[in-house]
This record gives sequence, structure tokens and C-alpha cells, in this order.
Amino acid sequence: MTRAPNDAARLAGAVRAVVGQLHRRLRQVDNAGVLTPSQSAVLARLHRDGPATQAQLAAAEHVRQQSMAATLGALDELGYLSRTRDPRDGRRVLVALSDLGEKTVRGVHQHREEWLARALTDDLTAEERRKIDEALPLLARLAQR
Repeated sequence: MTRAPNDAARLAGAVRAVVGQLHRRLRQVDNAGVLTPSQSAVLARLHRDGPATQAQLAAAEHVRQQSMAATLGALDELGYLSRTRDPRDGRRVLVALSDLGEKTVRGVHQHREEWLARALTDDLTAEERRKIDEALPLLARLAQR
């Protein structure tokens, strides 16, 4: 059976809203005001994608290079970044996570997962958790589209 277009549009809006709420809630859990959302996003990107130039980070985060320079400056002051010359082009500087930055990102991820595990256990039944588990491959497929 094929869903009517209205049903797909309604479902799309509902999925977007719920995923957005969960994403915002997870961001609230981890840094308690220590990092801005922009700083958290840059740390996460460097953790996921590896070293990048300031220009590459600005493009990936859809901000101006001046804004990225400010974000990187603040993260530098916290000791979360390291900078090295690009081995292929010595004029460019690559930004990467320092050991402290890596440790911080791993800690944030662990804290988020612990919070979510508690919420899943405390707020949902075993049957509800099973339904979420069954839906994960479908959501992953949508995310890869």
C-alpha cells in the first residue's frame, strides 16, 4: 500500500520535528554552557572528518571565514586544537583536534549516550525500546539519502 502525498508530508514534518528536538536536547546535555553550538559543531566535524583548513571548515559549516576564525580562536584558547602545516602545500595550515580536544569530544559523546540510555530505560517500556530499535535501520537509510 502506498501512502498518499499528504501522509508522507505529515510524516516528514513529524520526523524532522522529533529529530530536531532530540538533537537540541542532546546538545543541552553535554556542555552546560561551556561551548557554543558553533564550537561544538566544529569539534564534532574535526573528530568525524579529521584535519581541515579554516576555509574548508567555514565552507562545511556555512559560515564566513571571519566567523570561523573567531570560533577557532576560542577553541585554541581552550587548548582543544592543534595547527600544522599542510604537508602537500606548506602555505596552508591544517587545524586538528589536540589530545585534550579528542578527550573532550569523546567525553561529550559518552555523556550524551549515558543520558540517552538512562532516558530510554527510565521513560520507555521494553516494547517501546524494541520499536525504536526496529526503526533505526529505516532512519539510517533516510539519513544516507
